[in-house]
Amino acid sequence: MYPDYWLKTLASSLEGCNFKIAWGSQLTQNLAQAYSAPVNINVGSHVWVEDKVQAWIGGEVSKINSEEVHVCTTNGKTVVINISKVFPKDDEAPPGGVDDMTKLSYLHEPGVLHNLAARYELNEIYTYTGNILIAINPFQRLPHLYDTHMMEQYKGAAFGELSPHVFAVADVAYRAMINEGKSNSILVSGESGAGKTETTKMLMRYLAYLGGRSGVEGRTVEQQVLESNPVLEAFGNAKTVRNNNSSRFGKFVEIQFDNKGRISGAAIRTYLLERSRVCQISDPERNYHCFYLLCAAPAEEKNKYKLGGPSSFHYLNQSNCYELDGVDDANEYIATRRAMDVVGINEEEQEAIFRVVAAILHLGNIEFSKGEEIDSSVIKDEKSRFHLNMTAELLKCDAKSLEDALIKRVMVTPEEIITRTLDPVAAVGSRDALAKTIYSRLFDWLVEKINISIGQDPNSKFIIGVLDIYGFESFKLNSFEQFCINFTNEKLQQHFNQHVFKMEQEEYTKEEINWSYIEFVDNQDVLDLIEKKPGGIIALLDEACMFPKSTHETFAQKLYQTFKNNKRFIKPKLSRTSFTISHYAGEVTYQADMFLDKNKDYVVAEHQHLLIASKCSFVAGLFPPSPEESSKSSKFSSIGSRFKLQLQSLMETLNSTEPHYIRCVKPNNVLKPAIFENLNIIQQLRCGGVLEAIRISCAGYPTRRTFYEFLNRFGVLAPEVLDGNYDDKVACQNILDKMGMKGYQIGKTKTFLRAGQMAELDARRAEVLGKAARVIQRQIRTHIARKEFVELRQAAIVLQSDLRGILARKLYEQLQREAAAVKIEKNFKGYIARKSYLTVRLSSITLQTGLRAMKARDEFRFRKQTKAAIFIQAHLRRHFAYSYYKRLQKAAIVSQCGWRRRVARRELRMLKMAARETGALKEAKDKLEKRVEELTWRLQIEKRLRTDLEEEKAQEIGKLKDALHAMQIKVEEANAKVIKEREAAQKAIEETPPIIKETPVIIQDTEKINSLMDEVNSLKESLLLERKNKEEARKAQTEAEAKNEELVKKVDDYEHKVDQLQELVQRLEDKISNAESENQVLRQQALAVSPTGKALSARPKTVIIQRTPESGNALNGGAKTASDMSLAVSNVREPESEGKPQKSLNEKQQGNQDLLIKCISQDLGYSGGKPVAACVIYKCLLHWRSFEVERTSVFDSIIQTITSIVEAQDNTDVLAYWLSNTSTLLLLLQRTLKASGAASLTPQRRRTASSSLFGRMSQGLRQSPQSAASFVNGRGLGRLDDLRQVEAKYPALLFKQQLTAFLEKIYGIIRDNLKKEISPLLGLCIQAPRTSRQSLVKGRARANAVAQQALIAHWRSIVNSLNNYLKILKENYVPPFLVRKVFTQIFSFINVQLFNSLLLRRECCSFSNGEYVKTGLGELEQWCTEATEEYAGSAWEELKHIRQAIGFLVLSIQQLYRISTMYWDDKYGTHTVSTDVITNMRKLMSEDSNNAVSSSFLLDDDSSIPFSVDDISKSMPQVDIADVDPPPLVRDNSGFGFLLARTE
Repeated sequence: MYPDYWLKTLASSLEGCNFKIAWGSQLTQNLAQAYSAPVNINVGSHVWVEDKVQAWIGGEVSKINSEEVHVCTTNGKTVVINISKVFPKDDEAPPGGVDDMTKLSYLHEPGVLHNLAARYELNEIYTYTGNILIAINPFQRLPHLYDTHMMEQYKGAAFGELSPHVFAVADVAYRAMINEGKSNSILVSGESGAGKTETTKMLMRYLAYLGGRSGVEGRTVEQQVLESNPVLEAFGNAKTVRNNNSSRFGKFVEIQFDNKGRISGAAIRTYLLERSRVCQISDPERNYHCFYLLCAAPAEEKNKYKLGGPSSFHYLNQSNCYELDGVDDANEYIATRRAMDVVGINEEEQEAIFRVVAAILHLGNIEFSKGEEIDSSVIKDEKSRFHLNMTAELLKCDAKSLEDALIKRVMVTPEEIITRTLDPVAAVGSRDALAKTIYSRLFDWLVEKINISIGQDPNSKFIIGVLDIYGFESFKLNSFEQFCINFTNEKLQQHFNQHVFKMEQEEYTKEEINWSYIEFVDNQDVLDLIEKKPGGIIALLDEACMFPKSTHETFAQKLYQTFKNNKRFIKPKLSRTSFTISHYAGEVTYQADMFLDKNKDYVVAEHQHLLIASKCSFVAGLFPPSPEESSKSSKFSSIGSRFKLQLQSLMETLNSTEPHYIRCVKPNNVLKPAIFENLNIIQQLRCGGVLEAIRISCAGYPTRRTFYEFLNRFGVLAPEVLDGNYDDKVACQNILDKMGMKGYQIGKTKTFLRAGQMAELDARRAEVLGKAARVIQRQIRTHIARKEFVELRQAAIVLQSDLRGILARKLYEQLQREAAAVKIEKNFKGYIARKSYLTVRLSSITLQTGLRAMKARDEFRFRKQTKAAIFIQAHLRRHFAYSYYKRLQKAAIVSQCGWRRRVARRELRMLKMAARETGALKEAKDKLEKRVEELTWRLQIEKRLRTDLEEEKAQEIGKLKDALHAMQIKVEEANAKVIKEREAAQKAIEETPPIIKETPVIIQDTEKINSLMDEVNSLKESLLLERKNKEEARKAQTEAEAKNEELVKKVDDYEHKVDQLQELVQRLEDKISNAESENQVLRQQALAVSPTGKALSARPKTVIIQRTPESGNALNGGAKTASDMSLAVSNVREPESEGKPQKSLNEKQQGNQDLLIKCISQDLGYSGGKPVAACVIYKCLLHWRSFEVERTSVFDSIIQTITSIVEAQDNTDVLAYWLSNTSTLLLLLQRTLKASGAASLTPQRRRTASSSLFGRMSQGLRQSPQSAASFVNGRGLGRLDDLRQVEAKYPALLFKQQLTAFLEKIYGIIRDNLKKEISPLLGLCIQAPRTSRQSLVKGRARANAVAQQALIAHWRSIVNSLNNYLKILKENYVPPFLVRKVFTQIFSFINVQLFNSLLLRRECCSFSNGEYVKTGLGELEQWCTEATEEYAGSAWEELKHIRQAIGFLVLSIQQLYRISTMYWDDKYGTHTVSTDVITNMRKLMSEDSNNAVSSSFLLDDDSSIPFSVDDISKSMPQVDIADVDPPPLVRDNSGFGFLLARTE
């Protein structure tokens, strides 16, 4: 597109940066010539100067003396340099660089290098220069750049719309091939380690992703091509001076496509194999890897081929380098053999390949000596004879024939056939020619074998080729190999220059500017010097090779004479055999010493005949017989000529395709991340052709800016233009005319400036800004001076105020002291007066106290005397009373003794009378026994009552019984003692004299009676205690009964919950059984349905058997025929009273079905918010018992009718209508149908009985349908139809599956239609801020207001679309659950689109865009609020990523890093995130990427169906179909009378 592209692209161009050149050489001079236009360099300008360490370093001009410039560099040094070697620096360049280097203000080498370094520091490894991609190897894994999400983002995206990426180049090539019908090619170049292989891999991955074709055995074409790399590297790569694994051939991978853009095959084309390396190598290089690998093979292999170490072979010991650091040749040999297995080379072919390689090594050790005849040669010694025999054995040819082929030639003349011998030198040439021919044919065979393994398409119309070839080389010693390689790069550079110039022409033509006078810079003179006939270097070299007497000195002298006036050819002063060619990348000196030997490539007929006659079919196959035999014994051909022909073929292939360029760059030689070596990069940029691109660009218009960018930058040069109402194009032209610019061009959308004009405009701009800065400084200084004066005046005022305050405070203090003195005097005088008063008062009180004390003492003395007299009188009176009391007491005792004696005598008489009546005691005993028995009986009754609840009290009751028994024994003992004592007392009375013994007996009987009374009292107390214990026991029993009742209630509750759980488990088991049955139905459908789709009637009868512990895995969801499962079927049959389901439909029912289909094909509308069509279909199918029929076509008719209606009318209203109907019908089927046999095959773990009354009752209801029906009718719980479940057969289950799929399909169509409707609006929202900024440049208020209204209009259009769809869904009574799911996924889609655009488009990651998106999110939030949570649900939460990104909240480290590096304030042109923060984030991201599998910063749009049938069943309420009125079409039909019965 832009010329600047090319110089940047070429900054990474081509491969081999093995080129060393002085910094102040011709490149710098050419660069100065490229910018020969005057450049405004003033004091204070920021510039770039050359540096030996950093290549280019920035600085500021401090002094200018004529042509010399003094520059203060950033490292603190001062450099004096010519002004022509100084380049301007853009201080306003973004800190993170630009993604397309054509956007650079100054297009030169240091600007390119600085931009690449800035982007590499931010881990931005890809950079555009026009349509050319520069890829810098990061030397670390960046998985987020290459995952499937990233490929989806770049698929179909316009080039340059997203961030630079290798996928973008591949996508452009693929789209150009599809749209224009022309093959494309992608040229990937760069030195080894620059990432060419990885880049090629990513290109083929993306093309395979677009083409969508897999290879053999599941391997993609990309994988097959990459698997061939180890084989090609082993036979085509070698160590060079600066690269241990340099490709010595060119590889062109063709990805073949058919007419539909699908990959149909692939092929690998190889070019320009360096054949001379087989025979000649220089120190410290190595030969091809395969020779060293074979020498490191296992001992068995080496012994079989009679091989030794590499130093023992002539073709390998020409260099002292035999091993590579860090490479084990033995392991590489095994890896190569394994790679051969992968690409399809069998063991026999592998053995033949390495046998040929070993033969070449032995062939190189054959030496010759002079023979007896003149100009003859023979085998030198036995050692050479051994190698000759080994060569013949390995090639399976005759040893004598091999010897003759090496040392003899046959010349055919018209007269006779002459055989002549060769001298030793010619024999060595013959030997080397044979070795090179065999190795070249072997390499060609390997390539052909790999192509056969990959699979080619001979009928392919289009290809996309990927070229991987060696780059420019320049060493201290350059030979024939470097000459051929650099010749190739000159050709490719010419092709590149032509492409660049073509892009320049297209850009100029597109902008409609005059470009006819621009001169094209070409390197055709160098190509003529090398390849022109008859006077080119290659032609002269072939001519010298044809003359036997020619030497390298004569060849060099011939070159000196022929090209002495050619400006591209230089003769070194101190050498007679060297010559220098001035290539596009610099001068290279070649040593012609080995040119003749390395160029010879004889196709000897004797060699051809010898190898064709080989007994080894593999070797013979390498040399097919040529169709035309030459008359000469050997036909001369040179490597140079062959090289030129192959290069011509390659260029023809490239010219027939549309080229695309990817330049890979290796940032450092230590192969570590985050290291950017400027010198290494600049070498690769220079060798890649940057200078040529600069010349081409500077020949035209190297700097181009859009009108907006130009006005934004240089509008300050003409403020009156901005203030006026000018068009952008006119405004730009006015500014340029005002500045006196000449030679510029104004295109349709851009301004084109000549070299140096950008710097001049920047200098003018700097002057204007400098003047403005001086005005600002003057005003600031005035402001500062006035501010200082105001502050000084304010300070004086403050000082005066402080002094006046001090004086006022002193005066106030004096007045305060005077007032204090007066107050002190007053208080002191008061104190003196009070003190005198208190003294007089104290004296008076003291006097009064003394008088009162004297009076009190007199009174106390009187009272004491009175008290003593009273005390004496009291004691005297007490003595008199006590004496009187003693006398009375003595008299009373005497009287009492007399009286008690009389009473004792009376009681004695009574006892004697009671002794005669013993019955009284027995009665008392009987009463006590009755009471005890009564207590015992009551206790036993209480014990029986408390047996179930108070078992723990049994021991206590036993103790009470024991105590009662002990009491009875004591009572009996007491009665016995009483009888004995009475008897003893009676005897004592009878024996003892009545007067003397009477008193003791009375006393003894009284004590016994008292003891008996005490025992009776103790028994009463124990009885009361027992009664008390009984009451406590009753209370405890009552409490225990209450607790028992509570426990019984809890047990009942638990039993109720257990029953509910059992019912839930039963429903789950039914669902599992239904699911297994449906799965079996799907399997049967796949097996039974014929290709015509009419094999439903031929389906075998099956029974779905659930796996049980007895049946094991044998019955795991399996299906058996009816004959095998007759027993199982008989066990699960319904009772005969219910009747068998109908097997087929009669003609009347068929007519009813047709009427139903005709009815549902119309829009039946809704009845009470319920879809009529779904309810009618369900009622009819249920009444006709279609769910239980094994063969029926009604289901297929219904599905076909609905499908035809939906497909015929792709209308949102129709889709919403059928979405409502299908969801309702599916709900009814989900709650009605169950799989056949599900009830009888429930798990055995279900309990068969329940301990509670409710459990037994529910079990009885489950076991007896009649009892359940009577129970329901008795209780009035509702209609029986609501509880009925039908055992569905195969067609019903299949219908349910089809209905589910149809529901998901309608849902997906509605969702995708809404996505398609809002996608363009989202695109406008994403592009809106970029377009609006153009109108805000000039600060026009009206344009600003209009732009703001236009911005909000995009978001409001999205809201209108959402409202429209919400209205349609509501009008059709779509379940709110499905509406929520639709809008949740739509908001997720909006979130993904906005967030990914934010991360992929730099112009979107700006301040104004953030404000704009924030406003749009506010509109969406308001919509969610108005739609209510019932329909919007959690849709607002789906926008969390874009909301967090706008608010810069918690995102992943990759997303934060991406936003931080891309964000910019478009209003002020500033970047708000510091470099240190970005560096730390990059470290965290690299650590996170090493630990994580994948760390993509992009989001993925989820287009799956986010619900299941169970979710719909749970979310939707119960549908009452009884109140739905039938449509008029079937209302009057007698066959549909059941639809009216329930309504009436």
